[in-house]
Amino acid sequence: QVQFVESGGDLVQPGGSLRLSCAVSGRPLSFNAMAWYRQAPGKQRELVSRIWVDGGITVADSVKGRFTTSKDGVNSMVYLQMDSLKPEDTAVYYCNTNPPVANSWGQGTQVTVSP
Repeated sequence: QVQFVESGGDLVQPGGSLRLSCAVSGRPLSFNAMAWYRQAPGKQRELVSRIWVDGGITVADSVKGRFTTSKDGVNSMVYLQMDSLKPEDTAVYYCNTNPPVANSWGQGTQVTVSP
C-alpha cells in the first residue's frame, strides 16, 4: 500500500518562502502524476500542483509564478517550493498521486501565512 508523509510546514510571514517535502513509500498501482493538494479551513481540498511522469509541471492559477514542484528520479520524494506566500495560502498541504489514491491520504503539513 502506498503511503505519503508530508513535512516542512511552518508559520511564515507574507512574502516568505517554504519548501514542503513528501516521502512516498510503497508503489502506487498506476498514476500519471504526483500532486500537491491543500485544504483551507471550511473549504474543500484543492489541487495545487502536478508533476507528470515525464517531468512536466502544471500549477493552479492561484499559485502560478510563486509555487513549483519537483521530484527525485524514482518518485520517492516530491517537493513543493512556495515563494511569495500570501495569507490565502494558509492551509494543510497534502501530497498524493493524480488522480489521488483515496485511502492513502497522509496527515498533511500545516502552512500558516500570517504577519
